Order: sequence, then structure tokens, then C-alpha cells
Amino acid sequence: MSRQKHGEQTPLSTDIFNLDAEGRGIGRVDGKVVFVEGALPGERVRFRRLKGGSHFDQGELVEVLRASALRTTPPCPHFGYCGGCSMQHLEPSGQVAAKQRILEDSLQRIGKVRPEQILPPIAGPSLGYRSRARLSVRRPRNKGVLVGFHEKRSSFVADMQHCPVLDPRVGRLLLPLRALITALSQPERIPQIEVATTPELAALVFRHLEPFTEADLARLRAFAEEHGVQIFGQPGGPRTVAPIHPLEAPPLAYRLPEFRLEFRFKPTSFIQINQAINGVMVRRAMNLLEVRPGERILDLFCGLGNFSLPIARLGAEVLGVEGEAELVALAAENARHNGLEQRARFMAADLVKLEEGDVRAWGRFDKILIDPPRTGAMEIIKLLPALGARRLVYVSCNPATLARDAELLVHKQGYRLRAAGIFNMFPHTAHVESVALFTRD
Repeated sequence: MSRQKHGEQTPLSTDIFNLDAEGRGIGRVDGKVVFVEGALPGERVRFRRLKGGSHFDQGELVEVLRASALRTTPPCPHFGYCGGCSMQHLEPSGQVAAKQRILEDSLQRIGKVRPEQILPPIAGPSLGYRSRARLSVRRPRNKGVLVGFHEKRSSFVADMQHCPVLDPRVGRLLLPLRALITALSQPERIPQIEVATTPELAALVFRHLEPFTEADLARLRAFAEEHGVQIFGQPGGPRTVAPIHPLEAPPLAYRLPEFRLEFRFKPTSFIQINQAINGVMVRRAMNLLEVRPGERILDLFCGLGNFSLPIARLGAEVLGVEGEAELVALAAENARHNGLEQRARFMAADLVKLEEGDVRAWGRFDKILIDPPRTGAMEIIKLLPALGARRLVYVSCNPATLARDAELLVHKQGYRLRAAGIFNMFPHTAHVESVALFTRD
């Protein structure tokens, strides 16, 4: 159960009519909105108030009085306690429908825009899909080492035996990792483990605040051999990551076979966590962008080239711009690795602090692709008219900032929102990944 304590109070009842962007059920009591964790649309529930405010309350589910037809048994025994997933009680097709509504509601309510076409949602496997993760490590008083995600609404680490949404090669290692770290010389000085997997390899990066002893290194090497994983150490920032076993670790790489591309990356690099969905997302983005040979296309927030290199493979010239210099270097390396260095060029720039003169220096573009972080792309979007592009594809991980930026594109810059739709990149969570197409005459 959650560590949060509650005072004695009489549970209240409400009907749930929607889900919010965090996957909580929305109801009303005496005209006041209440957000109830664990409740689903169409249900009548009893809940206990967690927090009260002047405009809304937050509640915890006590009892389902009338269940939704889409309510299902969570596949993970840690659901409701672990904070990694919030929607396992909702059947996967219901999760997809809820996320589609969140996107449409955000566009209409925040951006005051409606897409001319709703794209069919894209979904894939709902378990074992997660190839990237950051596992926390803690050693609570009077307890052994814990490895996993945080508890819901808590900084404590959940007591987990396995994780069904992680790549199975790692999801089943939580207990062996606990035993390994317990046996190390200073387990309290290991705060986290980064996970990165590909179809061929699974890598674990141990963040350690003190040097490993020779006995520690021997234990880590034995663990890597026994479980068939790569192990890296990270004593400082990302640049300090170094292999422990094997010392000559083969490179991590994911592939987009449709575009004959292989992307090499480091175990701490940002990549999409759901590679099955990533491949479909790239295909849809290329179709919406309508890439033509000889065009000049701009890829903003390009990362290690996930969209840039497919654009180049389709015959266009692409400029990828990214704020993180290490990702820019990886993108250029991947362009060379795939024989696309003549059509794909990359540069590092802070896309929040650019001025109009900076982007004018890049020249004119036929089309633009934008894949920003959760904060959106407001500052760079203000400068887009200087680039002349008439077709823009926006890949978003936050419907609220997509909607905010869509309002600027449509109501100030003369674009039309032609289409929008979601990808269920993060099944069982409330995270919404989406894509939108904007054009102007």
C-alpha cells in the first residue's frame, strides 16, 4: 500500500465522465471537479479526498460501485503501488481511445483549433515494450536494497520483483540486481541504473558515487556473464560512461529496415523507448511530410537523426538542428555510417534562444519537421515565417504544448491544421505521443 497516511473521513461518491491528462477519472461533487486516481469514465465510485483546493479536489479510489466495461485486471502485481504505470486497469483499446480524446480536447480547448482529419491511432505491444528506463536504487532503513521505479506520489522506491513493461531481459532482473548491489562494497553509493536495450543487446549503466573495488568489478563481470548483459560504469556525468564488461562492448544500435537505416547510440543517449512504435511513427511522419528528392527540409530538435536520416534516404537534403552537442555528433556519425553524409547536415544550436537573423542564415526550406521536448517549440515557431516552408509536421510528446503551438501556427501564421493523431508510445501510462500536419498556401 502507499506510504501516504490519511485522516479518518467519510468516503464520497461521484460519477466519472472523463479522464484527465494524467489518467485520473474526472467527476463532480456539489458542482466541484474532483480527480480520482484509478477511476474510469462511465463508472460510479466512492473515493477519499487526498487534497482540496478552491477549484478542484484530488481523490483516491475506495470502491467501484458501477464498473466500466473497459476495466480490466492489471497485468502487473505492483500496479497501484508502483508509480511507473497509471492506466493498467483500463483495457489497451480504451487507453488508446482516451489518449485520442485528450489530444482532440487539448487542441480545441487550448489551441482553439480542430484538425480537418483525425488520423487512425497507432498501437503496438502493451508489455515488454520499454527499451529505455532509469531505475532508482535505494537502501531504506531496516530493509535490503530496492531497485525499480518510485512509488506512486512518493520519493520511495517501490518494492518490485519484476516489471512486465520493461524489455523482458531486464524486467526479470530486478531481484538479481538487488542481490548484486547488496553484495557490492558500498551499495548506498549507487543511486540509479540506466537501461538501454536493442533486439541483440541489453546494457545496464551503474551510476556510482565512489570507485568500484576490484571485488566489485569481479562481481559485476560475473553478473554480466550470467545474465547476458553489457555493464557500464558512470562515476560522473554522461561523458564518464565506460564499459566494465565486456571491455570491447559491441555498439548499441536500432534499425529502421523500411529505410535501410541503422542508428548507433550510447547507452545513455536519448532514443524513443518503444522501437516498434517508433518505426511506424517515422513512416507516418515521412508520409505526411511528402518528402521529394531534391527538396530542402529542416529537422528541428533532430536528436541523433531519427527523422533526418529517413528524409535523406528519400532523396531530400536535410539540415538537422539540436541543442545537445553529443547528439549532434551522433547524428553526423550515423549519417556517415549509413552513407548519407552528402544529404544530411547537422548543427548544434539552442532552439529556445535563437533570433530571426540566426534562422535566416540557414536559408529557405520547402518543409519542416519539429520534434520538441515536453516544453514545446514556441520560441522557434515564432521565427518559422522567415524560412518559407509551406508544409510542417509536428511530432509531440505533450498535447498541451502542441495545442499552444498550434494556436500560433493557425491563428497567427496562416497555417491550416490538416491532420492529427496519436501513437500509443507508452502503453499503460497517461503519456500521449502525437503527430500533426500543418500546411499553408
